[in-house]
Amino acid sequence: MTNGRRRQRRVFTAEFKLETIRHLRERKAVGVPVTQVARELDLGADLLRRWVQQAEAHAGASPGDVFPGHGRVPSEQEELRQLQREVQRLSQENEFLKRAAVDFARASR
Repeated sequence: MTNGRRRQRRVFTAEFKLETIRHLRERKAVGVPVTQVARELDLGADLLRRWVQQAEAHAGASPGDVFPGHGRVPSEQEELRQLQREVQRLSQENEFLKRAAVDFARASR
C-alpha cells in the first residue's frame, strides 16, 4: 500500500485459480518455494495455500464446484437446499391434510 491507498480487492475466476495451482505445483517440483511463486504472481502465499487445500478437498469436481464464489453454491449443496425446502413444503401440506381430516370427521358425526 503506497500513499495510504488501500489495494482494491481482486476477484479471480475458478479457471485462474486452477491454472495458478498447476503453475505452483510445477514450480514447487523444481524446488521453488510457495512464497517465491506468490511474489511472482503478486498474490499472498497464504492465499495460494488456501486455494491448493480447497482444490485438494474437492478433487475431481468441476472448477465451479471447487471455487463457487459470487453467491454460487456447489451443485450438491444447492440440491440439498432444494430437497430441504421440498420436505418442509410437504410437511406443511401433510399437517394441513391431517387437520382437514379431523375437521371433516367432526362434521360428519
